Parts: sequence; C-alpha cells; structure tokens
Amino acid sequence: MPGPNTIKNIAVIGSGFAGLSAASYLAKAGCNVEVFEKNEDIGGRARQMRTDNGYLFDMGPSWYWMPDVFEKFFNDFGYKPADFYDLRLLDPEYVIVFGKDDVMEVPASVPALFGLFERIEKGSADALKLFLREAAFKYRVGMNKLVYKPGLSIREFADAELVKGLFRLQVFTSLSAHVRKYFKDPRLVALMEFPALFLGAMAEDTPAMYSLMNHAGLKLGTWYPMGGFGNVVEAMKEVAVRQGVKFYAEEPVTGFKIKQGKITNVETQYRAREFDGVIGAADYHHIDQKLLEPQYRNYSPKYWAGRVLAPSALIYYLGVTKKVKKLKHHTLFFDEDLKVHAQQIYKQPQWPTKPLFYVCCTSKTDANVAPEGHENIFILMPLAVNMADGEEMREKYFEIIMKRLEDYCGESISDHLDYKKSYCVSDFKNDYNSFGGNAYGLANTLSQTAILKPSIRNKQVKNLFYAGHLTVPGPGVPPAIISGNIAATQLLKYLQNQ
Repeated sequence: MPGPNTIKNIAVIGSGFAGLSAASYLAKAGCNVEVFEKNEDIGGRARQMRTDNGYLFDMGPSWYWMPDVFEKFFNDFGYKPADFYDLRLLDPEYVIVFGKDDVMEVPASVPALFGLFERIEKGSADALKLFLREAAFKYRVGMNKLVYKPGLSIREFADAELVKGLFRLQVFTSLSAHVRKYFKDPRLVALMEFPALFLGAMAEDTPAMYSLMNHAGLKLGTWYPMGGFGNVVEAMKEVAVRQGVKFYAEEPVTGFKIKQGKITNVETQYRAREFDGVIGAADYHHIDQKLLEPQYRNYSPKYWAGRVLAPSALIYYLGVTKKVKKLKHHTLFFDEDLKVHAQQIYKQPQWPTKPLFYVCCTSKTDANVAPEGHENIFILMPLAVNMADGEEMREKYFEIIMKRLEDYCGESISDHLDYKKSYCVSDFKNDYNSFGGNAYGLANTLSQTAILKPSIRNKQVKNLFYAGHLTVPGPGVPPAIISGNIAATQLLKYLQNQ
C-alpha cells in the first residue's frame, strides 16, 4: 500500500457497483480517490427513478443473490449490510409461469424445494440433492479459487485444490447437458437452466461450472433490500465517502494525457487533473475505443466485433392504481419456448416472435415504492443487442406482453396505469455508453471466461486498469463488486512497484 509520504491520486471512471467497490478499496489503502460519473445520479445501471406521483423504481438490477459477496464487501470496511439496509428473504423466491394453469412457486425452504421437485418428477428430490451438492462444491471452489483472480496469467490457476477438482468443475461441459443428466421434466430443466440468463448466454453455451448459480439462488436465497437496490448503492457510496472518496456527478471523462506509457491527466469538460492511476469502471469498450487514442487501445475494432455480448433489454416501468392479486415479487413468464427466444437473441438477432419476459412487483414486499393501494411493476424482456428500438416497436411489444400478463392475472392492468416509461437499447447506449446497448455485459461463454475475457489491465498504459461486467469475473451485481476489488488490488500492486 502507498505509504503516508507517497499518497497517490486515483481517478475512478464510473460509479456503478464496480466503481464504488474499487474506489472504496483504493481509499482504504490510503489513496486520494475521485469518482467521475456521467449521469446525474450515482449507481450506474442500479440508479433509481422517483416519479412525481409517488413511485420509486429500481432502473436495473432487481435480484439480490450471493449475499455473501455483499457481506464481504461491507465486512472489509468494518460494517455489515444491516448497518445500512434491511434485507428480506423472499418466499416464494420467485414464480415461473409455464401456462395460465401451470405455475411453479419456488420456495425459500430447501426441504420444501425437494418436495416440489418430487411432486413434479418422481426421484428428482434425490437427484436435486446430488445436483446441489456438486453446485455447492463449484460455488466454494469457484468463489475461493477462481472468481477473485485477475485473469492475467494461466499460472494464477496452478492451485492444488483447483487442479484436483478440475473435472468436478466441469468447465468443458455445457450447463444444459449437465442439467439434463439429473432432470427430465421440461419445467425442472427450465428452472435449473434459467440462471444462465444472468450470465448472458444460452445454457448450451454456458459451462456447467456455472451451476454454482443454482447453489446461489436455491440454497443461499433470493433477497430484497428494502427501499430497493438504490439503498445498496447509497450504502456503498457511504462506505466510500467514509474512506474519503470524492464524487463528481454529471461529469463524464472526455480524454487523457499520456506520457511514457502512463496516464498523467484525466480530462473532463470542467477540469484536467493529474492522477497517478486510473480505474476504468465505465463501459470498457467506450474507454478503449472512444477515450483512448489508437496506439493506447487494448483491442482492435475487429476484436470487439467478435465478442459475444449478453442481451440488451426492453424494460417498462409501470405505476398501477390498484393491487394486482396474482402477482408475486418476482415472476418469470416461460409460457413460450425459451430456446427459440434465446436463438433470436444470440444466433439470428431479431425482435422475438414469442418473447419470454420477467415481471418484478416490488410493492408486494415494500410499501414505500408505490402510493398506498398501488403497485410498482417492472417488466423486462431480453433482447438482442444493437436492435432499432423506436417508439412503435416498444408499443407493439407492450401490447403483446400486457395481453399475456393480464390473461395470467385475470384482470386488467393497462387500463389502470398512472405511470409508464419504456427503456431499451438506445437508452443503454445514451446513458451508459453501453457497447451494443447491452444490459448485462459480456456473455460467460467458455471462450470468454477468466483469462479469455478482455484484460483487466491495459497493456499499453501501465497505470490503467478496468473493472465492470466486460472484464473479469463477469456480468451481474456480485461479480461487479468483486471486479472493483480485483482492479483496485492490481492498481495498488502496480503503484507499490513504482
């Protein structure tokens, strides 16, 4: 760590979970840290939107999985999540709709989960026990031996336990094939494969190692931070501020001065400041291709064009002037063919013919996100990146989705709206400089895992490191928090050697 007489000045670009994490760890190590955020609010994709008529929407993340990652972050600074926000375990964790009268409620209790599986497919309770035992192993080894690695060298993985457990990790087996060894009923298969959506790829293209996500969801629980994910952002920001971090909102970075292979100045429209190091926690592609001159870029346009991106999304934020009885906190609509929709995201990019979608109704758990007697509804439809998303197309899919949602709920919703806003590909690009308008980052396919992801270190600029969902360890809120930690650690190692 920098000593008391060698305090380093660090710029962090972007204030999403990765930027907040990196800033906090760097400041704790004794650095002066300044965070530059493009938008008005801190939090990146996890910003909140408060309407004039009393609704509070989380604009992005809505699934609180892997609570141990959040706990580790706060513990590292002498706190715990409960010091800042109230966590509620959801039960049911979520609901999957396969048809109007074919609905699966996933219980928070593991014994109840075994009972659910056994009722659907005889013998599957015992299969689930074996599956989750393997998933727990992958989670433990993955979190302890893989996830916190910077992915800079294959030598990082020369660990006895890791090598010994290589076959059990099933890096070269697909998640789809792995799930089908244990379960036959298509509803159970869909339940076990759906976490791959968080990883941004089809289950056929996702390594079976990521069944660790089943352990995260089914064993560690699905939680909700009261007040929404914005409260998690505020908590992490408060930790950063207590470490001495300064924040500059509505001040996007516009460029750098680079001398002898090092950034010396970071430039915004308001200032040009000297810094000893930089964490690029904004969109990696934007920094690499737009902010850096060609000789300082890590990758070529051809390289980026060959990346497999996680989906974008069409999102609706709805305020409803009544209670919708049948909705739970999380509802997944799998009443159409998942494989067809996935192919229309990844293989033949197009607007989906029969889309799957997800509905989050936070007002079922949190009375403070909507006026009394109203509902706060967030609807997300996964979508291929770089799609044209004009108002006519957004309205077309709103009607398609609302018809299916209302048919399921057995009541009108669209006639009871007092707030409606859509958000799609072009908004991701405009608000976050998002590569292709992606919502989640880079897909966790085998060819984009660990050392095969875009490097956390700039190879041309010695004091520039990257964090976020386009580098290690991957997409999702917990990986973003971990990514900030990794990037901060690597920058500190560089500074120590100067």
